[in-house]
Amino acid sequence: MQVWPGQAYPLGATYDGAGTNFAVFSEAAERVELCLLHDDGSEAAVELRESDAFVRHAYLPGIMPGQRYGFRVHGPYAPDQGHRCNSAKLLLDPYARAVSGRIDWGEEVYGYHFDQPDERNDLDSAPHMMTSVVVNPYFDWGDDRPPRTPYHETVLYEAHVKGLTMLHPDLPEELRGSYAALGHPAIIEHLTALGVTALELMPVHQFVNDHRLVDMGLNNYWGYNTIGFFAPHNAYASWGDRGEQVLEFKQAVKALHEANIEVILDVVYNHTAEGNHLGPTLSYKGLDNASYYRLTDDSRYYMDTTGTGNSLLMRSPHVLQMIMDSLRHWVTDMHVDGFRFDLAATLARQFHEVDRLSSFFDLVQQDPVVSQVKLIAEPWDVGEGGYQVGNFPPLWTEWNGMYRDTVRDLWRGEQRTLAEFASRLTGSSDLYQDDGRRPLASINFTTCHDGFTLHDLVSYNEKRNEANGENNRDGESHNRSWNCGTEGETDDPDILELRARQMRNFTATLMLSQGVPMLSHGDEFARTQGGNNNAYCQDNELAWVRWPDGENSLLAFTRTMAMLRRDHPVFRRRRFFHGRPVQGTHDELSDIAWFTPEGDEMEQPDWDASQARALSVFLNGNAISEPGQRGERISDDSFLLMFNASPEPIEFVVPVNHGRQWQLVIDTAHEDGVPPEPGPKVRAGDRLTLADRSLTVLQRPA
Repeated sequence: MQVWPGQAYPLGATYDGAGTNFAVFSEAAERVELCLLHDDGSEAAVELRESDAFVRHAYLPGIMPGQRYGFRVHGPYAPDQGHRCNSAKLLLDPYARAVSGRIDWGEEVYGYHFDQPDERNDLDSAPHMMTSVVVNPYFDWGDDRPPRTPYHETVLYEAHVKGLTMLHPDLPEELRGSYAALGHPAIIEHLTALGVTALELMPVHQFVNDHRLVDMGLNNYWGYNTIGFFAPHNAYASWGDRGEQVLEFKQAVKALHEANIEVILDVVYNHTAEGNHLGPTLSYKGLDNASYYRLTDDSRYYMDTTGTGNSLLMRSPHVLQMIMDSLRHWVTDMHVDGFRFDLAATLARQFHEVDRLSSFFDLVQQDPVVSQVKLIAEPWDVGEGGYQVGNFPPLWTEWNGMYRDTVRDLWRGEQRTLAEFASRLTGSSDLYQDDGRRPLASINFTTCHDGFTLHDLVSYNEKRNEANGENNRDGESHNRSWNCGTEGETDDPDILELRARQMRNFTATLMLSQGVPMLSHGDEFARTQGGNNNAYCQDNELAWVRWPDGENSLLAFTRTMAMLRRDHPVFRRRRFFHGRPVQGTHDELSDIAWFTPEGDEMEQPDWDASQARALSVFLNGNAISEPGQRGERISDDSFLLMFNASPEPIEFVVPVNHGRQWQLVIDTAHEDGVPPEPGPKVRAGDRLTLADRSLTVLQRPA
């Protein structure tokens, strides 16, 4: 076999049409072998003799796409000093563009013996390991262009590749659960009709099914257990795993872009699947443990701010390079449009404190590629001081956990929620205005993959996680949910009607709020997980989306609300409300006004009243201060939003001096949420009785 010196950059396996360049970083290694794997189980080892700045490299002519490979690292095995090199362990390439196979769990893939954890384990892991794959980078993107939908026009839809598509009746069975299914017309048509502009995919980086879960007969369904930051997860390919998964993912992105739908990836750069000191040796741990992970003062153990056993070392230049290289790869080579960063507070931890000016955020800010896509933070982790909602840099948007909690509290009838609800409804200026951000920094959601579905939020007070095998100890116990009077499923028509109304309330509130709305897959037609609020290991029909037969009233209502938001810029302002008339608009009314149900403007005692659960909000469509795309002044219809979250019907007075005549366009107390067209006319001073726990929207033409 010919072996040429090759290049130290780029890292990973780079095919150029005639051969492949291999490059891998390890400062701890004394010697690194590249192992080319054959289908008969044999391997050919090539020592990487060239080294530049601790990057070992070589170029092998004739090595083609589809070639499986791994690394063996010869070096110190001294866990108490932070070193875990072991040449008996075949290691995945951290920069692998594709991964083949799965892990056959056994003692062989661990660096120690189960009965003697201090003794090095020299059992060969190769027959039990996943392997890296050389990939052909070429793909005919044609005239593919990123949609670049501005945030104020964005509607996010969080979905799981397999969960969304596995049970869809209009998908060919061989495509279900795959990347190809995402690009199928049946899925795209559903998303388009729902007004979705961005598909936020739960993890598609190559991940690992945990040893513990496999032994229990379960799987890591959610995928927050990454082992390869450059490779699409191979189990989501409809055929093959020798690079076919890369091709199929790109085809799905191309099809979604043709429908003007962006693709955003949920990424997990805070930890890896190698776990703590008792975890397996799969890649980073065997390459250079101390360079990749945050270790304690006793270097045998790992700092863990993620609850998964380890945390990546964010002050390591090699970790930072790997993350930035990964992000650029997914944007430039895979054409994705943005990222949602899991447990993003961990990315800010250079030492112990959460520092929003850490190196990672500096690198993102100055990067000409990554800084131009959508960047969404899950702004918390499990470490001390980890809840950082509102504290990320101006370039970032955030999952607004305070929005979720406040909206849930309002509709379940908690006291003293009106003041905070007003802030959340109008874009959370208390969180984002001080650092120059706008309402669009707030990603609003009431449900997501983690927690109850929308149906279960109004059907269960207590979680039902027994299927997870942890005696119902896992998952959040404080869900801010309300079962409407009966726990779990019921045939009581009154309870069912109330639950349907509550789901309409949550959906309408989400679409009427300033900021960026995010739907969780299947909530648009009330999918259930039977009360399981932590279905991370349920790769089965419990967690998969069960598509309804025929028309679904909640689905129709969700579409209506999405279209109302799309058609009216007053619901998706790019700037915060002023609370006063806007200069240059020739309108003496304030851009927003708040009223009691009696039609009087809200005073401080009204906000502070413990029993107050109702109010009206006037949104002035003639007082939108920001200019349009061509510099013209934006104007819109005006709206009056009436919220009654109390357990009794309340009579509302339509405020005077804010419009003579209105038309009722939304009423969540109605069976369909929408009154028969045309909706009844309402005049200033008229009285409307809102049903208990309902929401009404009145519209006044500009």
